[in-house]
Amino acid sequence: MQILLVIVHLLAALAYLVAWRLPARFAGALMLVGLALHAGALYAAVYGEGGWHFGFAPILSATLWIGVVVMWIEGLSVRVEALRSVVLPVAALSVPLPLLFPGLDLSAQATRPLFLPHLLIGTLAYGVLAMAALHALLMTAAERALHGGARAAGAGGSPFARFLEDLPPLLVLERILFRFIGLGFALLTLTAFSGVLFSEEIFGQPLRFDHKTVFSLVAWTVFAVLLAGRRLRGWRGRTALRLTFGGFALLLLAYVGSRLVLEVILHRH
Repeated sequence: MQILLVIVHLLAALAYLVAWRLPARFAGALMLVGLALHAGALYAAVYGEGGWHFGFAPILSATLWIGVVVMWIEGLSVRVEALRSVVLPVAALSVPLPLLFPGLDLSAQATRPLFLPHLLIGTLAYGVLAMAALHALLMTAAERALHGGARAAGAGGSPFARFLEDLPPLLVLERILFRFIGLGFALLTLTAFSGVLFSEEIFGQPLRFDHKTVFSLVAWTVFAVLLAGRRLRGWRGRTALRLTFGGFALLLLAYVGSRLVLEVILHRH
């Protein structure tokens, strides 16, 4: 069974890597194969023979799975070759990580009725906002190249020039960015406030304002300010990008970063 699980993980990673190198018209079908294999690998890793497990590696892997799903959907209407060239290699690397770092045994917590929905919605939130951060990174690169003017245009056939040619227009990237942020913020709202209001039902203890809770609420505030500024004052460009990066960095500190430090560096379970 363990050998079969390893094979599924490796096949999912291979499908992503091959799709990364294929032309767009063929990559979509292989991405679906990779997504199906990745989903099966995630399910087996999180809910294996030993019960529920979750930690920084499954969170990162699930985040990239969601990112590939969203990218595939967006690819139905706009060109996402440049985004594919960034996301798919990282997704391929993330697939086998749960085999190396399975995380904590959450079988006891899974008996609480609200625990698993909270965990699932939270993972979805981080996945969508991770894609927002990636979009913001691509927008930053494209914006800097445009400000370079003729120098960027004269790059000719350089890899960076070809990368920029594959990017959607900045206005399209911006529209996609705020779609990600809006959806991610809605999911983050459900995650944050379910944790605050139903802490005993989810975690079996009263609410504690530890670093995870504080960073999560501050990140929620950052994204709320960004969306309000976008709607009321038309925020865009560098202001939107900086707030996106800041909000996502806070989420990484709240969850993935804390799990990485506890499980890998401090070996605390």
